[in-house]
This record gives sequence, structure tokens and C-alpha cells, in this order.
Amino acid sequence: MSADDTLIRKTATEIVDLLKSQQVSCHELLDALETRISHVDDQVNALPTLCFERARMQADELMAKPLGLRGPLAGMPVPIKDLIEVAGVRSTHGSPIFSDNIPETSDILVTRLERQGAIIYAKSNTPEFGAGANTFNEVFGKTLNPWDVTRSCAGSSGGAAVALATGTAWLAHGSDMGGSLRNPASFCSIVGLRPSPGRVARTPTKKIDDMLGVQGPMARNVGDVALLLDAMTGDDPGDPASLPKPQKSYGDVVRQAAAPRKVAFSRDFGITPVDPEVALICENAAREFEKAGVIVEEATPDFTDAHEIFQTLRALSFAIGMADLLENHREKLKPEVVWNIEKGLALTADDIVKAEIARTNLFHRVKEFFENYDLLLSPATIVSPYPIDQRFVEQCDGHQFDNYIEWLAIAYALTIVSSPAISIPGGFTQKNLPVGLQLAGPARGEDKVLAGAKILEDILSFSAMVPIDPRG
Repeated sequence: MSADDTLIRKTATEIVDLLKSQQVSCHELLDALETRISHVDDQVNALPTLCFERARMQADELMAKPLGLRGPLAGMPVPIKDLIEVAGVRSTHGSPIFSDNIPETSDILVTRLERQGAIIYAKSNTPEFGAGANTFNEVFGKTLNPWDVTRSCAGSSGGAAVALATGTAWLAHGSDMGGSLRNPASFCSIVGLRPSPGRVARTPTKKIDDMLGVQGPMARNVGDVALLLDAMTGDDPGDPASLPKPQKSYGDVVRQAAAPRKVAFSRDFGITPVDPEVALICENAAREFEKAGVIVEEATPDFTDAHEIFQTLRALSFAIGMADLLENHREKLKPEVVWNIEKGLALTADDIVKAEIARTNLFHRVKEFFENYDLLLSPATIVSPYPIDQRFVEQCDGHQFDNYIEWLAIAYALTIVSSPAISIPGGFTQKNLPVGLQLAGPARGEDKVLAGAKILEDILSFSAMVPIDPRG
């Protein structure tokens, strides 16, 4: 094994420790990543935009500072999902409309990460505007699942997940509305956390108080996710919905993790079909909590109207964010995006009022549920990785879905109640395809989610299985 390979296989926490003890430099890390990308990325297409020249200039500036002023990440390279703008770097949003877009300024999140010592070296692939849980677009093409390159890596943070799984990233940025951090984590056997709204500041675009879409961390294990979340958190005057940094770091939460007292497991939240093999793998993984003395019971909140709430509010967000693109560039939008925008434009005030009231009622039901259970566990995704040329999951266990996002209900049910939720590796199918286990907690309960995920991760022992070389 080469020195580069030795670095690639270390955890992000180990890499930061090496940076802080000056046993390795950020230039050495960038060299190792560039070499690894040249060996594997043409097989999976995770990081289509590279900016190593900019990264090395950043590294020079950072290393000119005293060690104590290099931030908690101390020179850790991090790729940014291609929905978030990085100054001077091609930022396409996965759309031909923005295929030549090179922004002059960075998003609040990128600026914060760079202040925390992150080095931006790449943009990760995403579906067009993050729409659809399969990572392909007309600008860069498909991103393939390294566990089986004929399969989808899900989305929309698919490029980030594949980069982590193949060793072309130690940490990665992602975002999530209907499961976009959790679905690719599930399909690639890595970890993805959807934080509570406001936990990670971002630059508002069309809607200043968006509560559906959030930015969040991805990594190969729970401790590394906590490391990146700590660097991401904190309020910012540019984002009026942003929350202050918590008093206790998430790194400390994970290092001092205590097992929950009682958790609930649900195969389907009562609202969605689930592939029987996936459901069984996740139930068996959840039951492993009992080894830590945790009570595991089958239970779920009443999510009955989650579909209608999410479909309405998602459509509204598409109409607000992209009505002008539909008017001026309709021919360049994929059909699923056109459908979502038109659905939003067709909403009545009564539709929106009903969805908002129902959402509030559902939030209170879930809040009451978490007064009895510390965590809610479920499959992170209802199927294992599906064929790459299939645009989305059309049916599951005999049920035909009405549209391209209904199959994501087990993720978006938690989105609409502002619950933090994480996907950790839960097992593998008989075809050796990854299955993710989802752990969710009460709003702003990231500490409970991360602590529980760490305890269960240690019991299940899947996190050390990545990175891998892409497989046919």
C-alpha cells in the first residue's frame, strides 16, 4: 500500500489530528486526493468539477498562519455539492441553464467552512437542481454506485456519497429536502445527517425562511460526521433562520455517547411500501440496540397525511424557486422538474393553508411521540440500489407510485416535522448491496441522534468497510 493509500484509508478525525500535529500537510492531502481521483473517479463520476489550483492557493494561505489560527479543520479538504456556489469555481446546479456559471461570491456555508480551515478542491455531482433521488444530469451525466457500477447511488447528494465510498473525500457537504443526504448514504454504505432547519446557515435565495431544505454533513462514520457538523454550525446574519452554535460540541457528544433508554422501530411509518428484504435487514439492525441495554419497541407516530403535506409544500418551493426558469428555459428542464414547478403554480391558497395547518398538527403529534421514545428507527430508503438507467423507483412490493418522489416518504415524513435524521450502514442484501438504517430524533435533537448512531455503529461494525474500489 502506498503512502497515498494509507492516508486515503484514514478517518477524517485521524487526518485532522495529523494536520494539527503537523505530521502531514494539506498539500500532501491534496496530492493524495488528486492521485486517488485519477485512479477511480472515471469509473463512477462523483467529482466532475475539480479546482486543485484554487485549493493549493488556499492551502498556501492557511499554512502561512500560525497553527492555532488554522481552524478546527486545520486544512482538511472538503468537496461541495454542485447546488452551492463557490467563488471562482464552475457551479452548474446540474442544469444546462447554468452549465457555464462561475459565481463571483461563495455561499455563506462555503465561507464558514473555509474560515474553519476547510480546503475546497471539488464540486460533487447532483441531479438537476437536486430533483430526484438518482444522480444524473445533462451537464455531467450519471454518477455510478461503487458497490455495483450498474446501480444508482441515489441522490441528490450522490456525488458526495460516492466520493466518500471510493476514497476521493474524507468529509463531504450535502443537502437534503426529501432524503438527499440520507438516501445516497444508504445506497453507498456511508453516513449522512440531515440536521434540524437552521442548524447550518446558508445563503437564502428565493425563500428566506425555507424549512424543508437543509445543508448537512456526510462522512464514512458518525464521529467524522460530528466533526464536519461542528465546523458547519453557528448563526449568521445573512441567514435569519440560523441557530447559534450549541454549547457542547457534537464531537464531544459522540465521544461521550450514552445509549438511549427506549427507541421505536417502524418498517414503514404506516405510509409506504418497503422491500421485505430491506425491512428485515433494518429491523435486525435496530434490534442490535438491545445489546446495549436499550428497549426496542415497534411504534410510529401517525404520519397519515405526510404525503399531501410534503407534495404541496415541495411544489410550492419549486414554484417560488424556479417559476422564472420554467418561463424562460422550459426546454432545458427535465420533465420531473417541469411537473413539480407546474404543480406548485397550480396550487390554491386553500391548498397551502390546509398543508400548513396539517403540518403543524403533525409536528405536535411527533413531538408528543418523542416524549415517550428517545429515537425513531426505520429503513433510510425503502429499496436497495436500483439500476442506474431507471430514473426513479416506480413500484415497490406491488405498489405503483403516483410520481417520482412518492417513494421517498420514509425520509420526507421526517423532513416536514423538522426532525434531525441520520442514515448509518445497516447491512447488506443477498446481492451485497448496501442498506441504510435511519435514526431520527425530536426537533433540534442532533445530540440524541448522533449519540444513538454512534452506539449502534459500534455494535454493527460496518463503518470500516469503506473506502472501496468501484466494482462491476
